[in-house]
Amino acid sequence: MKNLSLQEQLLNAGLTSKSKAHKVNTAKRKKVQQKQKNKVEVVDEAALLVQKAKAKQQEKDRLLNAKANEEAQKKQISGQINQLINMNKLAKNDDGVAFNFTDNKKIRTIYISEALRESVVKGTAVIVKFVKTYEVVPAPIAGKIEVRDKSRVIYLADTDTSKTDDEYADFEVPDDLMW
Repeated sequence: MKNLSLQEQLLNAGLTSKSKAHKVNTAKRKKVQQKQKNKVEVVDEAALLVQKAKAKQQEKDRLLNAKANEEAQKKQISGQINQLINMNKLAKNDDGVAFNFTDNKKIRTIYISEALRESVVKGTAVIVKFVKTYEVVPAPIAGKIEVRDKSRVIYLADTDTSKTDDEYADFEVPDDLMW
């Protein structure tokens, strides 16, 4: 009698009936099934929460990667510009002529030779920003720099002189004008 369950012992003792025991077993089974059903729903909710958190984390990671890629691209472009300037800069002359220009609404001065100054004025040479200083490079190189970063090209001479020559081109001068 040691291995008999409490229910069997009660049946053998005559304290309960077989139908009551069957009802209790059925109720227990239904209760277990209901708990399992509830657990499945809870697991699904937990899985949904995990999926939402995972999607949110992936979006955050994607944004961080995009930002890191953008920063790396900016550094690469800056390195390319610095290399272009370093390889093609024209020699400055500290004892030369002072050339004044503006950068961010501030007047800056660079000392260059007279020939280089003429080139800058004509537009065949351009002043560009190099790290914390200013350098003079040929105009084609400045065009390449401008494509990559317009803010690095500081002084580009205005070579369009047609506006000053043609100001009165639309007006006819009378032939009978007496002075």
